[in-house]
Amino acid sequence: MTACLRSVTRAAASLTFALLSFAAAAGPSGPPEQAAQALPAAVADAKFREFLIDFRARAIAAGVPAAIYDASMGGLSRDPHIEDLNLQQPEFVKPVWDYMDGMLSSDRIAQGEAMLSRYGTMLDNIEQRFGVPKEILVAIWGIESNYGASMGNFNMFDALATLAYDGPRADFARRELLNAMKIEQDERLVPSAMTSSWAGAFGQTQFVPSAFLQYAVDGDGDGRRDLWRSPADALASAANLLVQSGWDRNANWGYEVVLPPGFAYELADLDKPDSVDAWRNLGVKTANGASLPRRSTTGAIYLPAGARGPAFLVFGNFMTVLKYNNAATYALAVCSLADRFRNAPPIQASWPRDEKPLTRDERIAFQVDLRKLGYDAGDPDGVLGRKGRSALRAYQKARNLPADAFPTESLLEHLGRELAGAGVGTPH
Repeated sequence: MTACLRSVTRAAASLTFALLSFAAAAGPSGPPEQAAQALPAAVADAKFREFLIDFRARAIAAGVPAAIYDASMGGLSRDPHIEDLNLQQPEFVKPVWDYMDGMLSSDRIAQGEAMLSRYGTMLDNIEQRFGVPKEILVAIWGIESNYGASMGNFNMFDALATLAYDGPRADFARRELLNAMKIEQDERLVPSAMTSSWAGAFGQTQFVPSAFLQYAVDGDGDGRRDLWRSPADALASAANLLVQSGWDRNANWGYEVVLPPGFAYELADLDKPDSVDAWRNLGVKTANGASLPRRSTTGAIYLPAGARGPAFLVFGNFMTVLKYNNAATYALAVCSLADRFRNAPPIQASWPRDEKPLTRDERIAFQVDLRKLGYDAGDPDGVLGRKGRSALRAYQKARNLPADAFPTESLLEHLGRELAGAGVGTPH
């Protein structure tokens, strides 16, 4: 369907949708189910149609004009592909070294260097204005959308309405759906042109609507905030987000370090920062073996692949990148890619590439086995989050194992043998 035909179809559907919504609210003209049956044929699911009508009242109560709602939501249909993506549980979680290989590929580095050259003046102006290094911004740009080449081709309202209707992201999507309508109104946008990822993130720096409303700025001086077509707007908005989240223009993000023999790995935790002086006194050194500088600055040791992988001393700006995407591996990728743009060497330590990625069943087994041994690893959902890592670390420390909270096949086998020996399980 061409864009023109889609716009005409949506306009007609919006008028029908508005009339039906009015009829459903009015009552005397007929029961709501009769109105639902008269909705456009494209809206095939009865419960989804009911949700669209019910949500209209919530949107209007939140200040969304009826005309904006009807233009945005008329003609929508539930997208089964988005529903599948929303409920998908990965059988394997990609190892951090594979993720980093992809994020720091030679092509991504080369393209980023080209963007730093091509947009040099614009990036210098944004850096001066916000204090966020241009290399960090270009790294975010490259990782989020491949420098604007991969922004997502779902319609934002199709995506968010499908997620808002049902599923684990319903509360998030309902909030973002309202915010998307506010953006449509404030920026005078055409709904059919508002494209996004399947999860509702959009533009060259992949903002969700609430982030746009809070942080988006005009970076090119044209009076608009266009994250789709203006690199200046997208990158200035990313810089503003980081600054408002605590970015310190006078500090770096961190650097790779080497831990001493016998290091107490339970100290390597993003939730347990200490001064650089304290880490120095414990024997932590830089990647090239030099002593850490004498500083009172607070930082934490981060082990993305456990005791056998690289170690990093990270500071406040690393934690600020987590406000953009709350995944430590993402923050490490952004900061490391930015370093590569500055001609810094690659990560020096080796990754434990011989470790096999755990299946979802194995991740669930970790949670179940830890719970049987008295460690609360959270609900057995296969997601080893903060609670699961904390339980695993406590178990490792109690058994005089390196308490790095990094789940491996051998550690799972260790758990299984212990349970079997106690008569409450069988070896894995």
